[in-house]
Amino acid sequence: VNGTAITQQDVDKELMAATQGRFNQVPAEKQSEFRKQVLEQLVAMELIFGDAKSKGILETKEFKDKYQEIAKRIEKEIATQVWQKQELDKIKLTEKELKDYYDANKEEFVENQSVNARHILVKEEAEAKSIIAELKALKGDALKNKFIEIAKAKSTCTSAPSGGDLGYFAEGQMVPEFNDKAFSMKPKEMTMEPVKTQFGYHVIYIEDKKAKTTKGFPEVKSFIEQRLKMEKFKTFMQARIQELQKKAVIKK
Repeated sequence: VNGTAITQQDVDKELMAATQGRFNQVPAEKQSEFRKQVLEQLVAMELIFGDAKSKGILETKEFKDKYQEIAKRIEKEIATQVWQKQELDKIKLTEKELKDYYDANKEEFVENQSVNARHILVKEEAEAKSIIAELKALKGDALKNKFIEIAKAKSTCTSAPSGGDLGYFAEGQMVPEFNDKAFSMKPKEMTMEPVKTQFGYHVIYIEDKKAKTTKGFPEVKSFIEQRLKMEKFKTFMQARIQELQKKAVIKK
């Protein structure tokens, strides 16, 4: 923009800030739209900034006073953040410390049994039975594909556009009637009777099941390292503040 580069990194940084670091969780069909909007905003900002400079805004007293006000406000914040990062980076942990924590706290890393289910939700039991009758003779991919087709056309749930896909969920996350039925089924199996809940009547298809597992040490090593570093840093901070207080002149 008039000689100033707006990079992919600039766009990505704004996207992550706008979505609180969750841009990758935004549906794929929306990501390109968001990226275009952010780029347009950055271009507009650069154009306005260039116009402001050409009109001497940066030399005005109003700008300079406001700039100094903001600079003083964020000086302590930025210096504190940089200081904290430098001190945190100094903390080193041994492989034994990390492994000892894992061995003593394995219950933290247990993943309960989960299922990946699809469902078709309708208001009337008769309609649910009709759907089951249409599907029950099918097997394998033919059953799955037809189930998805009907879910998109007839399900009243917000999952309808994705073919009734509810993703993976752990035991106890769904209402009891739905939960109990889903966890009693096998992968690639469909309910032969409607499941009634407070929301209506469900026809359920199980995509996959995951058994209860404990994550291995390599998988959680970085998480443990970050947690222990933060605990050590907290202890260091308390000691450092007490040390600085003893040296400081603090008046009330």
